[in-house]
Amino acid sequence: MGDQINNLGKRVLLVHNFYQSHAPSGEDGVFLEDEKLLLAKGHHIIRFIRKSDALKHFSPLKNISLTWNISWSISAYKDIEETIRETRPDIAHVYNTFPLISPSIYFACRKHNIPVVQTVQNYRILCAAGVLFKNDEVCELCIKNSKFNAIRYGCYRNSKIQTVPVVCMQWVHHAMGTWAKYVDMFVAATEFSRRKLIQGGLPSERVMVKPNFFISMPKASYENDNYAVFLGRLSVEKGVRTLLNAWKQLPDIPLKIIGNGILRKEVEKASACQKNIEFLGHLSHDECLTWLQRAKFLVMPSEWYEGFPMTIREAFACGKPVIGSRMGAMAEIISDGKTGRLFTPGSSEDLAKKVKWLASNEKAAQEMGRVARIEFENKYSSEKNYEILIDIYKSVLTTEKNK
Repeated sequence: MGDQINNLGKRVLLVHNFYQSHAPSGEDGVFLEDEKLLLAKGHHIIRFIRKSDALKHFSPLKNISLTWNISWSISAYKDIEETIRETRPDIAHVYNTFPLISPSIYFACRKHNIPVVQTVQNYRILCAAGVLFKNDEVCELCIKNSKFNAIRYGCYRNSKIQTVPVVCMQWVHHAMGTWAKYVDMFVAATEFSRRKLIQGGLPSERVMVKPNFFISMPKASYENDNYAVFLGRLSVEKGVRTLLNAWKQLPDIPLKIIGNGILRKEVEKASACQKNIEFLGHLSHDECLTWLQRAKFLVMPSEWYEGFPMTIREAFACGKPVIGSRMGAMAEIISDGKTGRLFTPGSSEDLAKKVKWLASNEKAAQEMGRVARIEFENKYSSEKNYEILIDIYKSVLTTEKNK
């Protein structure tokens, strides 16, 4: 273990279940950014990944078996054991295990004395839906009361049947003490997320904060083409309806909407009815950055507890202020009046008011953009993030050595 301490986890086993390609997730991006960073710093990376695209090819029988595999995948346990024997990693860094990997891999790591770091980018440990959001509003029933409320309301994919195996996974591993005993350190993206995880039962001494970052450094652009931009999933929890309602009050301010999701038709209708709204659909990451670099500001009207919105990180990197909801991580990341403006969550009137103010104050928008860029360089650069990550690895490896 001494060599592990000296090398600060030179051989890192990265574990991640990628989401389906038609619905890419920020969690996938976090995994890939961390992987690039570790590779750039000379670490040897061992990948253990699964892709949810495989679900499309599952037979009916295999789909039935998935209900158990969510709680305990025998094949993932065996496969990661084989990977550990062949590659002998110093540390395992786990991201998403749902639905094809499962928490069984923690037990395989413990069997082989491999310490485990778990990045937490959603609230799946606490909430079947993973978002603490139900019926168009924040919901903490499963934090404060029984998680079987999720079955009652069919929180996962609006289906009681599909919610059952997710709740069973939570119950089984709560009963086994998996989170408390078999994960050496949890990594939250913000202090807000950390507090929620602790409130949900995770040990406070084993939840650290590492914000999302940008390994590439896009050029800041303080000039703009006088439009606002929304980047993200077109869904209720992302505040898309609040956004559209606000823009009914803003006929003279151009808005570019980039993304895809279940509210696409509503966005297309708004775009057809209002000349100042342009719907650009789903674009590549580089295309999104291009539109962001020419925007005056980003609008982030989310109405759920975001983990750490990647779009805020990207806006700050590009030197753009952000107008965001005064809730959760957004209220923590955005400094009102310095790196953007905050508005009352779900209030299209307050959002419209803040948009009007920033749109009509060019000097303020540019100054906030400059401060946002400084904030990015100080907190969200790859160098700063690597320091935090290595401190986490060192803490875990030191504790393991002293056991």
